[in-house]
Amino acid sequence: MTTPTVEFNDGHSIPQLGYGVFKVPADEAERAVSQAFEAGYRHIDTAAIYGNEEGVGAAIAKSGIARSELFITTKLWNDRHHDDEPDKAIAESLEKLGLEQVDLYLVHWPTPAKDDYVHAWEKMVGIRERGLARSIGVSNHLVPHLERIVEATGVVPAVNQIELHPAYQQREITDWAAAHGVLIESWGPLGQGKYDLFGADAVASAAAATGRTPAQVVLRWHLQKGFIVFPKSVRPERMAENIDVFDFELTDAQIAAIDAMDPGDGSGRVSAHPDEVN
Repeated sequence: MTTPTVEFNDGHSIPQLGYGVFKVPADEAERAVSQAFEAGYRHIDTAAIYGNEEGVGAAIAKSGIARSELFITTKLWNDRHHDDEPDKAIAESLEKLGLEQVDLYLVHWPTPAKDDYVHAWEKMVGIRERGLARSIGVSNHLVPHLERIVEATGVVPAVNQIELHPAYQQREITDWAAAHGVLIESWGPLGQGKYDLFGADAVASAAAATGRTPAQVVLRWHLQKGFIVFPKSVRPERMAENIDVFDFELTDAQIAAIDAMDPGDGSGRVSAHPDEVN
């Protein structure tokens, strides 16, 4: 089973489905990532603030998998946008991961109240130029943030990683991204269990029609929309289920029914608003 890849605007590519380690405890990360590798995952998404980069690095070191076969993402935390802190932060992350380069480095949140995300993005460009990150992008950036960093630097992010699931599809951002060649990564792709996603008619009926689980249906919806997705689970059977989504397709009608689950008023958000995270 080979996970399809999608291409960034910088010419590099990324596996469209990966394994996320958000909220995976530090002492469980090595085991969880090792099990993800065994299940076939080659794309791992972590962050400095998760506190588990060392565990991810230990799993990478023990895996025996060629570095060229892996795709590793980590992120710059909010209190390190200023001065030379981004340079120090990437060095620390690389040391913890046991790597000379990450495949993707993201500005985790724009922290607009601090008004330092443009500086952070300028430093990210330098980090890429020095080869410490192969590609660079952002997370949780709204259209005004995106427009400002591009105007300031001329460098368009490879990706924007945002909260995205059927009840909250962020179409203003996804439309902007499509127009500017930015790929979308969906975090919380299953709604973090904060609403009855799997019981929704559009999801349940598609699951019944395809003979797949509701989770597989929703992940398949993300993939067919062109989004990059990395569900998180520490259970091996769920890891296997989440990656087993490449041998079926949803119909246009099933996609449209899930598309219609977003009320369009922002009420489906289940996590923090980017303007409020500082």
